[in-house]
Amino acid sequence: MVSLTTFHLKQKAGIPLAFNKLNLKPNVKILAIPTSKHSKAGRKLHTSATTTPNKETVHIPAPTKSNGTSTSTSPQSPSKQQEREYKATLLVKCKDAKGVVASLAQLLYGLGCNITQSDQFSEDDMFFQRIELDYSDLLVGVGNTIVLENGVEEVARRFNMEWRIAYQDRVKKAALLVSKLDHCLYDLLIRRESGELNIDIPIIISNHPSLESVADKFEVDFVHLPVDGKNPTDKAAQEARLDTLLQEKGIDFLVLARYMQIFSKDFCERHAHHTINIHHSFLPAFEGGRPYHRAHERGVKIIGATAHYATAELDAGPIIAQDVTRVSHRDGVKDLVRKGRDLERLVLSRAVRWHIQDRIIVHNNKTVVFEE
Repeated sequence: MVSLTTFHLKQKAGIPLAFNKLNLKPNVKILAIPTSKHSKAGRKLHTSATTTPNKETVHIPAPTKSNGTSTSTSPQSPSKQQEREYKATLLVKCKDAKGVVASLAQLLYGLGCNITQSDQFSEDDMFFQRIELDYSDLLVGVGNTIVLENGVEEVARRFNMEWRIAYQDRVKKAALLVSKLDHCLYDLLIRRESGELNIDIPIIISNHPSLESVADKFEVDFVHLPVDGKNPTDKAAQEARLDTLLQEKGIDFLVLARYMQIFSKDFCERHAHHTINIHHSFLPAFEGGRPYHRAHERGVKIIGATAHYATAELDAGPIIAQDVTRVSHRDGVKDLVRKGRDLERLVLSRAVRWHIQDRIIVHNNKTVVFEE
């Protein structure tokens, strides 16, 4: 595996020292750099700490190369190659320290990348940054993003940094999980069809068969996985079948579009930070069934919705997005339900969009969201 031993961008004969370590010449692009390991770019935050790792989080493998591009070996036509945009998003988090921003900027500049947008945030001695970059002029060639990733890793080691990089030409794949309510399902499928959400939805999974007709309308595979939620053995078997389907479809993240089943702790840990759930914001005030009836009886003046990453603790994961709307004494239960479902559609689609645009960094049980 080729690695860079330094990223202090001093000049040597007009070429950054980092590239002299690879014995590169100016204006010469390498077609391929052999590597013995596959990068996990775009899959999860890389941890450069030397501490003993915790229990490993299992992420859904996607059919990608190490640089996050399609595994297809078919050559592109010249016209398609010209139309392609070489853009990526880099997310980092580490202890706040002097030189973090400068080190990343120097690295990207030295590699020939152009930073098109940058946003950062510091709190409680922690530093978070999101960088959008154009790597179409990558000095070692756009096909050698492993060099870019090795460079980021070198910087990450210096600052004990966690990072991930996602390449924008790779469309993320989502599995939608539903039960009987269809409002969030329809909304996500329509936004996908209209191009508002740049995602691939290859499968819809449900514990009930009633929404198969919706999947048929949008020509999406539908799989019915019934489960007895009170039977641990049956639940474990259903989750195993679900994991198999996700592997087969190369799913990147799950959307619980009103999926009314509770996952096991093991399942939640395997799919941490890439399972998005939506619920009304009455929790914990009106837990259980018929929350809008109880809210109407109580005479609430606002209702809301919350999208969050699912965890083993029910409806208590890191919050991604929330919204509210006012209601009055004139609103009956049906009005509350209608307004609540409108909010659920809006908030869930917003959370999905921020997730696929790599705008979210999870820290402890909170999120840093770099909004548009």
